Amino acid sequence: MDQLAVGIAWYVVFLLSTTVHEAAHAWVAMRGGDLTAYEGGQVSLDPMPHLQRSPWGMVLVPILSFALGGFMMGWASAPYDPVWARAHPHRAARMALAGPAANFALVVVAGLLIRGALASGMLTLPTGLGFTSLVGAAHGGVGQAVALFLSLLFSVNLLLAVLNLIPLPPLDGSSAIGLLMSEEHANRVQDLMEQPVLAMFGILGAFMLIDRIFSPLFVAALGWLYPEFGL
Repeated sequence: MDQLAVGIAWYVVFLLSTTVHEAAHAWVAMRGGDLTAYEGGQVSLDPMPHLQRSPWGMVLVPILSFALGGFMMGWASAPYDPVWARAHPHRAARMALAGPAANFALVVVAGLLIRGALASGMLTLPTGLGFTSLVGAAHGGVGQAVALFLSLLFSVNLLLAVLNLIPLPPLDGSSAIGLLMSEEHANRVQDLMEQPVLAMFGILGAFMLIDRIFSPLFVAALGWLYPEFGL
């Protein structure tokens, strides 16, 4: 499959995955009493409100990163009320956890679809497992596109979930750890995490750590997807 087709499939998966991630943040915040994202239209699986909020992170950077490096990167965000977050740190922590949880749910959905397509004969076991090649096509054409889409849906969402759970600012994990402590201590930790200089070091640290963290978890996920391989 040519690079343009791979890029289109990757962008579709990226757009779906980030939209679901941010919609989950927004929905849990709404359920917890913060209507900021709801009023901004982010409690939606329609990508447009999310694209309008983060055009650089959801359009320009993903396309440029893939064109220049063959790997797609980007970001998105859902607005929230910091006064609400400080008044209800555990609710804010659940809001932060909702995004990665939604990505893990998409990993499970992708895995089940892959196993279902294998059982139906539409897809076949791959000749070699990789980030974009978790399953093969029984025939060309549509089968190749489906195999690529499901492979990326599984891999990209696992990566997004793992990356965002690293407890470094500005990633979701830095807020989600508030669930492990009292609300008073959660507020103190969040005050520290919100220092701008820590966000810069946090992003750098996350990129230094992600390969070491993701690689063994990716192998473990493949063991769940293909127990017959004995990974």
